[in-house]
Amino acid sequence: MDENVLQGAMQKALDNLIRELSGIRTGRATTALVSDIMVTVYGGAQHLRVMETASITVPEPTQIIIEPWDKSIIGEIRQGILAANVGLNPSIDNDKIRISLPPLTTEDREKYVKLLNVKLEEGRVAVRQARADAMHLIKKAFEAKEITEDDKFADEKKAQDITDSFIKKIEEIGAKKAEELRTV
Repeated sequence: MDENVLQGAMQKALDNLIRELSGIRTGRATTALVSDIMVTVYGGAQHLRVMETASITVPEPTQIIIEPWDKSIIGEIRQGILAANVGLNPSIDNDKIRISLPPLTTEDREKYVKLLNVKLEEGRVAVRQARADAMHLIKKAFEAKEITEDDKFADEKKAQDITDSFIKKIEEIGAKKAEELRTV
C-alpha cells in the first residue's frame, strides 16, 4: 500500500469538504457564499469566482459587494445570484451589486447545522471509501503473494490509523463550524 496515495485521496476528500462547508452561511458574510454561484455571461456559464471579471469584497460582517469590471454584465450576475436560490437578495447600487445578509433566525441556524451534519457525513464516507480502496489493494497484494501476512496486517493498521486521523480532522472542523453557526 502506498501511504502517499491514500493520504492524497483522503486529503482531496477533506479539501472538498472544507470548500463545501465554506458555502454554509454562519451569519457572517464571506466571499464563499457567492463564489460557487453559476452566472451566464458572454454566452457561457461560469462560477462567479472563476469569472475573473469582478471583485468580491466583504466590507462589513453582514454585507457582500460584487463589483464587475465590465459594467454591462451586472444584470447577468444579479440574475445568476437570484437563480441560485441560496437566500441572497442582491441589489444593484450604481456600478456594483450589494448583498445585505439578514440575521439568521434560530430556525435558520438549526437548518444549517443539519446541512452541516449531512456534509460532514459525506466527508466521512469519502474518507472511508479511500480506506476501503486501500484495503482492497492490500488484500489483492496478499492474495497475489506480493506481501506477507505480517505486511498485510501492518498495512491495514496504517490505513486505519490514517483514516482515524482524517476522521478526527473532520470532527474538529465540524465542531468549529457548528459553534460558528450557533453563535449569535
